[in-house]
Amino acid sequence: MERKFEEITHEKLELLLEYLDNDNALGISELLEEMHSVDIAELLLELKDIQQEKLFQYLPSEIASEVLEEVDSDTFNSLIKLYNNEQQSEILDNMADDDIADLLGELSKNNRDEIINLLDTESAEDVKELLVYEEDTAGGIMTKDFVALSKDYTIYHAIEMLREYAPDAETIYYVFVVDKDERLVGVISLRDLIVAKPNKKVEEVMNDNVIYVNVYDDQEEVAKVVSKYDLLAVPVVDDEMEMIGLITVDDIIDVLEEEATEDILKFAGSNKGESYEEDTLGERISNSVKARLPWLIITIFGGLMSAQIIKSYQYVLDVNTTVALFMPILAGMGGNVGTQSSTLTVRSIAVGQIKGNEVFKTIFHEISVGFIVGLVCSLLTAVAAVFLNGDIILAVIVGLAMWFNMITAATIGTLVPLIFRKIGIDPAVASAPFITTTVDITGMTIYYSMATLMIVNLT
Repeated sequence: MERKFEEITHEKLELLLEYLDNDNALGISELLEEMHSVDIAELLLELKDIQQEKLFQYLPSEIASEVLEEVDSDTFNSLIKLYNNEQQSEILDNMADDDIADLLGELSKNNRDEIINLLDTESAEDVKELLVYEEDTAGGIMTKDFVALSKDYTIYHAIEMLREYAPDAETIYYVFVVDKDERLVGVISLRDLIVAKPNKKVEEVMNDNVIYVNVYDDQEEVAKVVSKYDLLAVPVVDDEMEMIGLITVDDIIDVLEEEATEDILKFAGSNKGESYEEDTLGERISNSVKARLPWLIITIFGGLMSAQIIKSYQYVLDVNTTVALFMPILAGMGGNVGTQSSTLTVRSIAVGQIKGNEVFKTIFHEISVGFIVGLVCSLLTAVAAVFLNGDIILAVIVGLAMWFNMITAATIGTLVPLIFRKIGIDPAVASAPFITTTVDITGMTIYYSMATLMIVNLT
């Protein structure tokens, strides 16, 4: 029976700790040789600072470079300083410029300058250029390590050039083509390049219908482009169409994870500042409190408004106190439907599925679903109310109130994200606390209004 990856990793961690405690250099080296750099980085983060430093000294510079690309900025800054300047330069030389820029972006200016001074002139310039762009733009996630062919090259010349420069490139499965002014004009696959006749020009073989992104495009838009066209890499151009970088699919996967996490946190009434990567438990607690408290305070005021509505219908409760028995189920069902509708709507907006007439189709779809599920749930609740209370009139009120409340909840859960998007607010902030609070207010209003209309029959 195949063992889980987590079990294997835990065993390696226990073995590594034993080797470190006993200064077993041979055991550490053999263990690290059979591990992937990503797994080493994960184990590294499980160790104390002293243990990290001891372990890192056993890593060859090439593996150390790969590991440093996977750790956070603070860990990178502390571990790179374990080496002398010559060793640091060797490690940094093996790292991708875009990964170095990502790490340096979160360090202080002094630490950043120290690292940049260790780079060769070309890499230093590339890293400085990458640091200029906002981290959540195409420029912030692109790499400068790419090969661009001139459209005037022959196929033979192009292949010879790839042999020389490909080892330093991020990817060469697709090679992009530029004119004499470095403007992007086409793309050619490695396969087409290899099978083409050597004396043909690149321009004759390339595809001039090339997909690209602007350097200032938001990373989420870049991810949508890569996903839509199933690209392994997408070129980055400036406003003059000059190719200045390349974004590969591995960077897009990181973007998708980051954007999905951000949207989920927003929808839950939190934000991306709430994470478990801070150094201390105190920072984690502080960030969590700051992220969650505003939405919870909004929920308190929403609850007070619901209470005020109930208070204004106090005479209904005086006539028949059993009216209060069904308040929790009405509020709960409405909140659930509203959250379901808003979740699906926000997701559809995020993946670009709601465009043009799709807006009206989405609204109609969710209202129709609310109508049907509300009808079924209201009938079940009304029947249950008869058995529990024996009052048919009250059962009718509860059933109808639940039906209208679930239709209203589905409508609110759909419209709020769409309206937010229309006025330029991130739809993800139409979070569960906001939706449920709004639905609670409307639900109580519907319930007690119907009870008031039928107050004569309740007495």
